[in-house]
Amino acid sequence: MPEGPPLRIVHCFRSPVGGIFRHVRDLAEQHSRAGHQVGIVCDSLTGSEHEERLFEQIRPFLSLGLTRIPIHRSVGLSDLAAVKKSYNQIKSLQPDILHGHGAKGGALVRIVGSALRVRRYRVARFYTPHGGSLHYEQATFAGRGIFALERLLERFGDALIFVCDFEHQTYENKVGKPRCDWRTIHNGISDTDFEAIPTRSDSVDYIYVGMLRDLKGPDVFIDAFARTERLVGRPLSALVIGDGPDRDKYETTLIQKGLGRRVGLLPAMPIKDAFATSDMVVVPSRAESMPYIVLETLAAGKTLIASRVGGIPEVLGPDSEALAERGDAADLARVMAQALTTPGWAKSVMPDPVAFKAKFSASVMAEKMLGFYRERLAAI
Repeated sequence: MPEGPPLRIVHCFRSPVGGIFRHVRDLAEQHSRAGHQVGIVCDSLTGSEHEERLFEQIRPFLSLGLTRIPIHRSVGLSDLAAVKKSYNQIKSLQPDILHGHGAKGGALVRIVGSALRVRRYRVARFYTPHGGSLHYEQATFAGRGIFALERLLERFGDALIFVCDFEHQTYENKVGKPRCDWRTIHNGISDTDFEAIPTRSDSVDYIYVGMLRDLKGPDVFIDAFARTERLVGRPLSALVIGDGPDRDKYETTLIQKGLGRRVGLLPAMPIKDAFATSDMVVVPSRAESMPYIVLETLAAGKTLIASRVGGIPEVLGPDSEALAERGDAADLARVMAQALTTPGWAKSVMPDPVAFKAKFSASVMAEKMLGFYRERLAAI
């Protein structure tokens, strides 16, 4: 990693679940191992026992500690209390780097960091959207308001970091060309994740792993699964693994479609345990930035089938046969059937493992991130 004095780095985000949480955990571990001091400020209202276990794993790398305060998802008066509590905590940590992730984390970092700068603290303020507010549509009232706020907050930050080219282009299209410095630094996963995970003897044909909410497409997966059975002409098996606000709705859907015995519904679990249940992972999202499940699937030697959204084509290739059209259950079923019935399909379609690791490893991500941190801090 770039040489220089140790940095004090604080990451701020709202919900400790999903890709943002994974991103921060990887950065914290990599930078801590390189001799830097790292802390986290995040929401105390979300997360399950699964996330608590993940926090316990990352605590040894958080020399600046873990602070959890109430940060609500929607914008409201409660945000004033969150800003005040965040300010007091972050001020006491005396960070060199404040890195906000997601819309709420980005807002807190830029507001708190700017307040510290007024008091002559030398701190660099970074923001990574991770999709978040960029999922809104410009044609909606809410979207216009969110993008206007993003544009305003740009003035209070030192740099934007995008996790894929798609995210950068979406930001320019919806918010505008950045008026501060910016970089694209692809998500990466740790070396320990680049290990083939064998499949259990009682495996299923397909799995969905992720948040149980419509944005991530579990309903598309369920519909596509039923269509795939008709295409291949025999009963199949699958698992939906995860937690989220729409879980009960999907359980009802499975029962109504008569799939309750062939599609299991399991809570979130360690990703390696999930991968052991199948050779094929389906990512049917309606919108994404650069989802970690895509990187984890390929690193584990599994076959990936995904929607053509976000930065996923940057991983698989824009013309990959493993990509299906967004929200199109029929097209997804077509790809799922091909992957299951065509000999050698995965070997011919999945990316080269060596080239994939060289581009999407956490060590590469962390080194680029640290170099950008130092560059912007030196400019203050």
